[in-house]
Amino acid sequence: MTNIMNMLIVMLCVSGLSALAFAQSAPSATPPRVAPADAKNHIGETATVCGKVVDTMTSRYGLAGHGKPVNFDLDEPGPNPVFYFVAFGTQPGGPQEAIAAYQGKQVCVTGKITQASSGPFILAKDRSQIKPQAENK
Repeated sequence: MTNIMNMLIVMLCVSGLSALAFAQSAPSATPPRVAPADAKNHIGETATVCGKVVDTMTSRYGLAGHGKPVNFDLDEPGPNPVFYFVAFGTQPGGPQEAIAAYQGKQVCVTGKITQASSGPFILAKDRSQIKPQAENK
């Protein structure tokens, strides 16, 4: 009888611990907000970076199905931006449409921060990753 009780206690403990071991924490509803100058410390993380678009650069070459990418520098212009994001214009407006949508505006862009030789950036494949912010008056 004691062996059965001991076995029952062990089984309850194992099943309780296994539930804890396999439990996963719920993913964060909103990624952390990171300043453009601090993005270099968050390479590989998904975050929201907010700042003012101060410069743009359109690539000579396009990507099939997307068109020409546009780099948008936040807070500090090139040639050494502290952070930038890459977006694509919608058809038929192309890159000029994207530039007109964000140039000189406060924006927040959400995505995985990646490091390039030109600095940290987020590739915004989907324009819903970019949110223009209301201007403070």
